[in-house]
Amino acid sequence: MKYEMVAGFETHVELATNTKIFCSCTTQFGGDPNTHCCPVCIGLPGTLPKLNKKVVEYAVKAGLATNCEIAEISKMDRKNYCYPDLPKAYQISQFDMPLCEHGYIELSNGRKIRLTRIHIEEDAGKLVHSRGNTLVDYNRGGVPLIEIVSEPDIRSIDEAREYVEKLQLIMRYIGVSDCKMQEGSMRCDVNISVRPVGSETLGTRTEIKNMNSINFIAKAMEYEFNRQVDLIESGEKVVQETLRYDDVTNTTSSMRGKEDANDYRYFRDPDLVTINVPRKKVEEIKATLPELPFAKQKRYIEELGLPEADAQLLTKYKKIAEYYEEAIKGTKNPKTAANFIIGQIFRHVENEAEKEAFNINVSAESLNELIKLIDSGKIRMNLAKSTLDKMLETGKKPSELLSDSDMAGLDENTFNELCQQAVENNPNAVSDYKNGKEKAIKSLVGYVMKNSRGKADALAAENKIKELIQSL
Repeated sequence: MKYEMVAGFETHVELATNTKIFCSCTTQFGGDPNTHCCPVCIGLPGTLPKLNKKVVEYAVKAGLATNCEIAEISKMDRKNYCYPDLPKAYQISQFDMPLCEHGYIELSNGRKIRLTRIHIEEDAGKLVHSRGNTLVDYNRGGVPLIEIVSEPDIRSIDEAREYVEKLQLIMRYIGVSDCKMQEGSMRCDVNISVRPVGSETLGTRTEIKNMNSINFIAKAMEYEFNRQVDLIESGEKVVQETLRYDDVTNTTSSMRGKEDANDYRYFRDPDLVTINVPRKKVEEIKATLPELPFAKQKRYIEELGLPEADAQLLTKYKKIAEYYEEAIKGTKNPKTAANFIIGQIFRHVENEAEKEAFNINVSAESLNELIKLIDSGKIRMNLAKSTLDKMLETGKKPSELLSDSDMAGLDENTFNELCQQAVENNPNAVSDYKNGKEKAIKSLVGYVMKNSRGKADALAAENKIKELIQSL
């Protein structure tokens, strides 16, 4: 029998506010344990929380960017459970009146992964296990979160990967979170079940908790899918439970039985007022949204004529997209800037963190200046490439690196003379070309380009050299 994967995600995203959700403590990552907290964070008796307005604004922004309906009236609730990382024995969250509902993320295959809700809540502290002891760091406690809950609409690991990547990209673009999974600012709980292909009945689900790597999510889902299929085929039942994933052994193991909503005994938090987000405020927030990455990709393909792969690379990081758009202003061919960024510049920013920051020596204005020199015919592509390499090394502008003679072009007599020299001084390459080795022409063209300091037109040089060889 063939089985189908059914998965949904609960994704926790830490919001990029300066202070925590209910107090003025910093949200800065790191710091010595228990130095970024106060009596409100750790729930000392007599303390009163006060909701951070920016948290609501960021959550509304996230909801609008994911096609959600925004509730005009919502409230905060207490989610009761006893665990060492939550000193007051309840988490302030939202239950039956979330801020955002009924959104979706559209995948590249056209399928829409429905979002049940996006709600705001506080993060818990962090447990540190060391030499048989468990220590608690409450620095993270009270950091504002949004929890994005999807319907069980995901049917494959590839869809899961794309869903998480798109969610991460959207949150970064709109500026509500850096979504650094390695720092815990984006974490996923994966709910997964299996059922026979063609069945509409959902199977018993398990939840893989606190996944902070897209690659580990994929591996954990593959393992858990196969484990559940093995159980069913051997006549056993899948138990509803919460699991942890061990990346060393690539296995899941039970943490505890999976809770349902009634286990948490939700009730309205009596210390916090009702949240009111008027339609006017929603429209104001909507007006601050940037062009979203997938709309930008489409525009790059349809209006700028970029290949899909180039459009995806340029829009994956917001700062790179902004840099690209500055670099192409007033230029003739948007593909030139794309080639420079994806080729030469990306070799200087190799990993994700470097591309996210995109701190490079060459300003967008300097790249724009270089491209306009190509457009005007003052320099050839080879010289432009070597100049860009120098710009990346030194931070200098093209005008500081190129002389008047560099931009003077190459007169016809000099060009013809260099092509003649290429043929006369490279008899082996000429012989190879005459004997059918087409690639030999490249070394002859290279001779002309080198000796003209990139001023020659490579295609014109190739045609001229072929003409000279045929006349021998």
